[in-house]
Amino acid sequence: MSQAYRNRQFPLSNPLANALVIIVGTLAIGLSIVIGFFAFLTLGALLLVIAAVIGIRVWWLNRKIARRYAAEGRRPSARSPEIEIIEGEYRVVSQTKRPEPGSRK
Repeated sequence: MSQAYRNRQFPLSNPLANALVIIVGTLAIGLSIVIGFFAFLTLGALLLVIAAVIGIRVWWLNRKIARRYAAEGRRPSARSPEIEIIEGEYRVVSQTKRPEPGSRK
């Protein structure tokens, strides 16, 4: 086997080819960084627009709900006066049969 195959490197015999590989590699890395930066900016802008749309929509709905409550003359609360709460107690009845009185077991 040759030395270049064992080390898996480009042959160093042609300096022009080596310079071309270095220049093309540097341009490829630089282009990847620039494209990645602009992709990151685009994604950030998209997320910012989505967050703004959701925020405006939530604000608009809250304002609409507040106007509705103001028109009805009441304030929004967790419990409305029309709701009635019924309290009570309960007892769990077992499902096993009790022996009837007078029967032997």
